[in-house]
Amino acid sequence: MVRLKNGFWSRLWSNLCRWNYSFWQWYKSIYVGRPWYVKAVSGLCTMVVSVILLLIAVDINFLWLFGKSPSINEIMHPKTNNASYVYSADGVLLCKYYDENRTPVKYNQVNPLFFKALVDTEDERFYSHHGVDYTGMLAAVKDYVIHRHARGASTITQQLVKNMFKVRSTNRGLLGHVPGFGILISKIKEWILATKVELFYDKQDIITMYANTVDFGNNAFGIKTAARTYYNTTPDSLTLDQCAVLVGLLKATSSYNPRSNPERSQWRRNVVLWNMVTHGDLSQARYNEMKNEPTQLHINIETPNDGRALYFRNAVHDEMQAWCEENDVDFYTDGLKIYTTVDSRVQEHAEEAVMQQMYQVQHNFERRWGSDPCWVDNKGDSIPGFPQQVLRTTDYYKQMVSRFPHNPDSVNHYMNTPHKMKLFMYDRDRRTGRIVAGYREVNMSPIDSVRHMLHFMHCGLVAIEPRTGFVRAWVGDIDYTTWKYDKVKSMRQPGSTFKLFVYSAAMESGMTPCSTERDDYLSMNVFNEQKNQWEQYTPRNANGDFSGQDMSLRQAFVQSINVVAVRTGTDERVGMEKVRKTAQAMGIKSPLVPMKATEAKPSLCLGAMDVNLLELTNAYGTVANYGKEHDPVLVTKIVRVEPDGSETVLYNYKDHQQEEQAISPQSAFYMQQMLMAGITDAGGTSNNLESWVGPYMSTTDFGGKTGTSQNHSDAWFVGVTPNLVAGVWVGGEYRSIHFTSTQGQGGKTAMPICGAFFEKVFQDSRLRPSYTGRFVSLGLPPSSYDCDPQPVVRNDEPADEPAMQEVTDSLGAGEPGAEGDLGDMGAQGTQQQAPAAAEEPGAESPAGNNGGHKRHNNAGGGSNATPPAGQPSTGNEPQRKK
Repeated sequence: MVRLKNGFWSRLWSNLCRWNYSFWQWYKSIYVGRPWYVKAVSGLCTMVVSVILLLIAVDINFLWLFGKSPSINEIMHPKTNNASYVYSADGVLLCKYYDENRTPVKYNQVNPLFFKALVDTEDERFYSHHGVDYTGMLAAVKDYVIHRHARGASTITQQLVKNMFKVRSTNRGLLGHVPGFGILISKIKEWILATKVELFYDKQDIITMYANTVDFGNNAFGIKTAARTYYNTTPDSLTLDQCAVLVGLLKATSSYNPRSNPERSQWRRNVVLWNMVTHGDLSQARYNEMKNEPTQLHINIETPNDGRALYFRNAVHDEMQAWCEENDVDFYTDGLKIYTTVDSRVQEHAEEAVMQQMYQVQHNFERRWGSDPCWVDNKGDSIPGFPQQVLRTTDYYKQMVSRFPHNPDSVNHYMNTPHKMKLFMYDRDRRTGRIVAGYREVNMSPIDSVRHMLHFMHCGLVAIEPRTGFVRAWVGDIDYTTWKYDKVKSMRQPGSTFKLFVYSAAMESGMTPCSTERDDYLSMNVFNEQKNQWEQYTPRNANGDFSGQDMSLRQAFVQSINVVAVRTGTDERVGMEKVRKTAQAMGIKSPLVPMKATEAKPSLCLGAMDVNLLELTNAYGTVANYGKEHDPVLVTKIVRVEPDGSETVLYNYKDHQQEEQAISPQSAFYMQQMLMAGITDAGGTSNNLESWVGPYMSTTDFGGKTGTSQNHSDAWFVGVTPNLVAGVWVGGEYRSIHFTSTQGQGGKTAMPICGAFFEKVFQDSRLRPSYTGRFVSLGLPPSSYDCDPQPVVRNDEPADEPAMQEVTDSLGAGEPGAEGDLGDMGAQGTQQQAPAAAEEPGAESPAGNNGGHKRHNNAGGGSNATPPAGQPSTGNEPQRKK
């Protein structure tokens, strides 16, 4: 086959050479004996015909030699790489995604002085030529021949063609790769396309398209982005000085950059102003006034970590990427408008609540551990070499290993050598007095920075409207710059928060909140598939004691009695499979059976299997929505802005809205009452929520449930109202990092964050009307859910203890408080796995339990693939602009 192909091309080339030789022999023969003037005219005609044939050959890409040129349709409907915008539900711009940071504007949205300066400097015959300035080309040739001074002669239309159709970098053809031919062919294409563009567009359209496509440096494409980047203003508000600076940039965006080369920029600005004087667009007197004035900049360069809702933006990024791949849309170039569900006001309150309360959690954690190792096993003993294991998973360590593949001593040297890095710290905003994220530059070795970082507690918060599934707030951790991995998606054991599904299944089986189960010693045989043997499973209450009484399900739920939860789940009227199926119907998408197992285990009643905060909070929303389950909604509408400014709706969530009746309205109502009782009934683990929401309980129903996994590794709280559900998780980056006392319980760490969040939302007069409300009674007899008071049995999180020990404020105005992290290295890697137990603190480990944003973004980028339970992210973030 290769020989046939080679033979074909050889014969073709031989024939072409022979035909070419014959043609020129004939051509020369017809001039023999002719007068000189006939030869001259014939030669000129031949040259003209040859040029025309060359232009035609280039335009039609003859024999694929010159590369494909844009079609008439592509010229009439040009595609530019426009940024996509992400908006909050209340209309606030959250971020942009782009290859080229560009936003188009119309002609009348730009100060006319900009266009005058542009034409006077770049193309003085713009309004008289037809795409190619032949006068300018001859002048450029003359300057080069006489003065040896090379200057450009490209028109604005030619530059537009070069910017819009990328003729110098795409579709170059076979000859385009031959040195010398490539530039000539590109120039010919520019001339042809510029002439075509002039046929289809008027001058106003051409100069506007040019202003929208040209590169102004600092990743600012187009006049609108440039005005915002350099002066934080809009194109119609640009001053003459600013217009001249931006036009001057076009000659060389680096050399004449006003930020990095202010003196050269000022000189170039004056050249532009003088050009305006020579063309009558600026007076000499005004020029004399301006030429010595310095340029006043207001630099506003966007960075990936600007703005709010950084973790939410990453989640939107992931969802949009999947949608775009399915629908043949480019997220970064198609100029989309993405309307999301997050409310910037609710998000602000969520972020403030997290920072405010996590500062106190961190204070308590450091008071317990100080500088001692906080990574411990089930016996409370320090895990040897734990920081070193974490260090080996960092990018910096891997770079050193690649650099010294056979020299571990060199790697070890660099891991123990101090260098400058920035560490996260809690700080106080001098203006508002609020706790905020701060950073401190220190000299520290990588291994010491790991030890320092591991002493931080982490948090996730998500708030969802139960009736719609709209995510109104999303906080993935205490600081996105330092910790990219999103704790809202982290798989951890939910502890007692899972009891909601046990009792929901019981309600579905005909039981009521006033049905009873005995709080007494319980032991059962459970088959462990991994060990292939039967094992004894003996759940215990958090305080290690039993009341020995028959207890209503309401009281057991309110006081988080473990034994009653297991008895209820294993009751023949309910059963573990019904518990599992109920949880999944209500919104839990994670598998709820241990590895290799075929059915749920009794330990599931106490939160043995990992879930993430998003699905748990959404499932609680099913109760608030009277049993109707929605998937969490992040995006409500996707619109594409067309070249003529019109908008095409590509996606509307209403067309894809699904709602399933997961549990009956009656069962949901019973669970609403039990959640509310957690706050109002004596001994309720959520009693302390009233200290935040008490003033609003007269008009709004509040409920909630705490949860704590074994060893206090995970602390949870989910707060419920009729119109807003908020879930909070608090814990270490690894399960082996945790409190060693009740200070690590959900009621002491997670609930205060939820309480502070609800308090801020209901204090906000703009939001309060939307979230005020009561659960609707279904006409059920109170005797079925409002049981007689029972003796109080303290369990899980005693209600009479303070929800969180107050911290003596060590932060003065702007003074640093607790600080530390992995610096730029982040918390990355694989944990030395702590045993993943299922019950509340003090319970025994159950049988069969197995633990578990050049395209980057200005939101930070986005991959949030969930690692194995308890492990942090790898830190491999996408390199796309946002």
